[in-house]
This record gives sequence, structure tokens and C-alpha cells, in this order.
Amino acid sequence: MRALGIESSCDETAAAVVELPGRILSNVVHGQVEVHARYGGVVPELASRAHARHIQPVIEAALAQAGMTPRDLDCVAVTIGPGLIGGLLTGLAAAKGFALGAGLPLVGVHHMEGHLMSPFLDSGQPAFDFPFVALLVSGGHTLLLHARAFGEYLCLGQTRDDAVGEAFDKGARLLGLGYPGGPAIARLAEGGDPQAVHFPRALPEKKDLDFSFSGLKTALRTFLARNPEGAIPRRDVAASYQEAIVDVLTIKSLAACRAIGQRRLVVAGGVGANRRLREVLRERAAAAGIEVCFPAVALCTDNGAMIALAGLRRWRAGERDGAQRNAMARWPVERLLGETQRNA
Repeated sequence: MRALGIESSCDETAAAVVELPGRILSNVVHGQVEVHARYGGVVPELASRAHARHIQPVIEAALAQAGMTPRDLDCVAVTIGPGLIGGLLTGLAAAKGFALGAGLPLVGVHHMEGHLMSPFLDSGQPAFDFPFVALLVSGGHTLLLHARAFGEYLCLGQTRDDAVGEAFDKGARLLGLGYPGGPAIARLAEGGDPQAVHFPRALPEKKDLDFSFSGLKTALRTFLARNPEGAIPRRDVAASYQEAIVDVLTIKSLAACRAIGQRRLVVAGGVGANRRLREVLRERAAAAGIEVCFPAVALCTDNGAMIALAGLRRWRAGERDGAQRNAMARWPVERLLGETQRNA
């Protein structure tokens, strides 16, 4: 069983062909960093135009790379939310047209469920099986879920303000670095002292598992205003800022595992590619007797393969979407999960 997966929720135009249980036959991603770098962040209108230019060539490249024709596919999966509405509509229109022309069923996918599927990709066999705790961290989302089975998730915690990716981007701008902020801060932080500046760790001692990063951004702005460049090496400031983010993500993730008695943890989303996060979380998880899984770095950022696999699983469960299916810029995770759980 094979699916074409299409992803266009932000600034990656992506398509892939995936075969159950998770074998990647092709995975084509066209990034837009050069389009948005001068603005220090994603410009929705420019992103939409870039998606419109590249979506068809990307789909064609994914099919060619896989050596497939539409007749070799069982369904078409596409991200329908959440995300930038212009990009979502572009991907959905392309998916509808492809599905109609090929006589294939269409399956709409929640972007975060796509990220949740990324650890099951790459090798053709799942690295993990359900249940597990999932830390989903990206430019627009910071979530802790208890994934009991495919489609059965409990929300354990989420950000109250900025997502962790936004915290990296805003911190990078304050430090005069480029976009995207996460990789820029990580590069500057190499060789820096992560203990040089003590930035606040929001909510680390409370029982709830929510996140907050807006105070950290304010703390960095205040520190930079009081300490002119040269007073403390900028690599030390970047390393300390990154360490504060990594520390909170690690504390909350392991606390979530302990709270529900789960010994398996998956980390997915673009921030999951951060090398320092991988180092610290693996070390502390091992000490706590928790098994942690990170997808391949290339599968942490947005891609069509994760959408294809999520769509395949929903198609196999009997789900289909018609021509009236629309995109949703806002799709609260609670509406996907059906229920939430809080550790107040």
C-alpha cells in the first residue's frame, strides 16, 4: 500500500511516496530559506507564491524518484492544517487535482500527526511502537502528548505563549543572527559556555506540563541591553540561551513520562534536529531509565513522507475526504485528540 504525501503548511514545498509500514520510496523537499531570510521570518504571501511555483515540479520529482505512476498509488495524503492558509490551499488544490485525475481517494492530515509519524519512517520498520510520550517541537508548536495508539492521543501540555521555534527565531534576531533562528543560534553556541549566563527556566517546578518561552525572550533582550557587545562573548550568550530552552524541554518531557508511567519518549518536529537537545535529553533519559527516539535529522523538518504515512494509516482505517474538504489555518490539537488531560 502506497501513498503520495503533499506538505505545504509553511515554507517547505514537499512531496513523497511512502509504502507501508513506513518505507520511503521518495522524499522531495523544496525549501524557501533564501526567500524569507532577508525578512527574518516567513512572509506568508511570498511563501504562497513559492508554493504555487514549485508544487507541481515537486510532485513530479517525487513520483519520478520513486519510479511510480499514479496507477501504483492507493491514496493521496495532504496537510490540511494547521498552517499558513495560502500554502495549505495550494497543496490541497494540487492534491485534489491529482486525486481526481488519477481516480484516487484523498485523505486530509493534521500537520502535527504527520510529525508524530516521523519516527516510523526511514527504515521500513517502526523504530518505536505505541504507546509512548511525544514531544512535538517546531516553529509554531510545542506539545507533549501521550500517544496511546494511532489516532488515540492525550494532550499532556502545550505552550502558553511562544512555541519553542519562535523562541529560537526571536532570540536569533536579538543576537543579530540570520533566519532560521534555531540553526543560527546552534552554530554560534558551538564552543560557548552554556553556564555563562543564567537565563530563567519558566515553570520547571510546577506540576503542570505546559511551556512558556516569552519570559526567556524578554530576559535575553534585557541582558543584551545591559551588557554591550564584547562584555561577554556572544557565543556564551547563545549557548546559555539555547541551554535554557533545552533544559525546559528536557525537564518537562521526562516529567511527562514519569507522570503517566511511560518509559518511551519520541521527539519530533524541526527543533528535534537540535544537536544539544539530542545530547542532553539522551543523557538524562538514560539516567532515568527512559528510552528516547529521535527521527533522522532530515525527517524532523517538514516533509511529505510523514504526511504520506499518516494518510496511509487513516486511509487503511477507512477515512476518506471529498472534494469539499477545506484547509484550516487554525486546527486546535484538541479537535484532533478528542480529549485532553492535565496534570494540575
